[in-house]
Amino acid sequence: MLSSPATAFAAFGLTISTDYYTVDTGAGLAFKVRRTDNGVSTQSPGDIMSLVYNGVEYQNQSRGSQINSGFDWLYNGVSSVSVSASVIDGNYVKVTVQAGSLTHYYLARNGHPNIYMATYFTAEPDVHGQVRYVVRIPSRLLPNGPRPSDIRNNTGAIESSDVFGMSDRTTRSKHYSNQRIIDYSYTGATGNGVGVFMIRSNHEGGSGGPFYRSLINQCGDDQELYEIVNYGEAQTEAFRTNVLNGPYILAFTNGGNPPAIDTSWLSNMGLTGYVPASGRGYVNGKANGIPSGFQGVVGFANSTAQYWSTVVNSNFYSPAMIPGTYTQTLYKGELAVASQTVTVTAGITTTKSITSTETTPAYLWRVGEWDGTPAGFLNADKITTMHPSDARMSSWGLVTFTVGNSATSAFPAYQWKGVNNPTTIRFNLASNQIANRTVRVGLTVAYSGARPILTVNNWSSSIPAISTQPTTRTLTVGTYRGNNTTYTFNVPASAFVTGTNTMTISVASGSGSTGFLSAGYAYDAVDIY
Repeated sequence: MLSSPATAFAAFGLTISTDYYTVDTGAGLAFKVRRTDNGVSTQSPGDIMSLVYNGVEYQNQSRGSQINSGFDWLYNGVSSVSVSASVIDGNYVKVTVQAGSLTHYYLARNGHPNIYMATYFTAEPDVHGQVRYVVRIPSRLLPNGPRPSDIRNNTGAIESSDVFGMSDRTTRSKHYSNQRIIDYSYTGATGNGVGVFMIRSNHEGGSGGPFYRSLINQCGDDQELYEIVNYGEAQTEAFRTNVLNGPYILAFTNGGNPPAIDTSWLSNMGLTGYVPASGRGYVNGKANGIPSGFQGVVGFANSTAQYWSTVVNSNFYSPAMIPGTYTQTLYKGELAVASQTVTVTAGITTTKSITSTETTPAYLWRVGEWDGTPAGFLNADKITTMHPSDARMSSWGLVTFTVGNSATSAFPAYQWKGVNNPTTIRFNLASNQIANRTVRVGLTVAYSGARPILTVNNWSSSIPAISTQPTTRTLTVGTYRGNNTTYTFNVPASAFVTGTNTMTISVASGSGSTGFLSAGYAYDAVDIY
């Protein structure tokens, strides 16, 4: 819990004028929420139009901090926005923004330099097909943020209008500041004696699960900090509605990282969809069968909410969950290896252990690890923080991988029809190894209908079915995360020879563009048994 600063600040409270609700936190931060329509979506009712911290105005005055591009442009045919505010118990202020089917809250607590936010909607906003809150602060005041998303001084867009080149042939984009949801709790930037941070929510009303990656920052003329509620890029499941998304917190500091922040008081704020701790339940148990060296994660998901817990010493403990029946999934790394249902009841901790059902055939050889990621492959350490064309990438040229001689890092993390197709694997077989064999090719995501086809010496596979994958860009926007798919090829003994065998894996797709936007996929692992 934050303590009240010792410095003398203005009194906590709410001031009402024709155009604004002004909230003073009594902790050095005062903010204004617009009440009236200014005639443009970039300055709509419900926007934050002033963020004064320790006497300095941090809000971009030409454009508000807002959901998407403004509350009056969330739903087609809906431009009316209502804004109301009240003081609760003398120590809290609640500002409520109503726009179509969406309700957004700004809250303040006496003596705390934070803006607590939450968003509830019964229908997904359809103008942009997504929900994200964007904070816009001039970058001259807040210059130090995540470097991969700092697009200042770029030489122009190299893909769409959101991936940019730099003079040194490196690349930057708001997409490249992304991190797995499970790995971070806040993002932010700093300036002269100030730090501004977006502390993310628990994402129970989001979608995509614990490994979902999404943009969280961009620095151009403004330092933009994002809270992604529902985002349209690389989505693997339907959006969730009818659940309160929050709290997510805009926190101001004197330059240091934000401390732990108490939010238990929100249970008394009358927020639509808020489920207090007393109305939630828990799940714990043993997670069995995750080999040493792999992260174990237990996820829970239904149409209303999603949660996850890391496995420690084979034990897991869920966060507080909204009651209901969930699909409980055990992940080895990011690969689902078991699934079952579990019912969560308010006020009760349910014990429900889960055991991996992964099969582990005695393979002749394997490239990579079956963990749901391209980790260890060529450029895998760079693909989430830069464009594939970046000068820091190793060449994506054609690869011939020799089993027993080539390093795993020589095998491509990504393969595109128009860039590095096919990938060749050479391997030796003794005469007593000639038999009917199974080859598995695992993908973490596929773009534009891409799927692998196989040749072994003079034998060729049929073209397999297209997997269900996100419809947006993936391989160029910092994520390999999609729907893990394993393609199984039954190769007859007659295809093999004693001695050196040559296998090629090619991208099959009749669609797609060219280059790095041609049909392609990310590898998980390849093996034969």
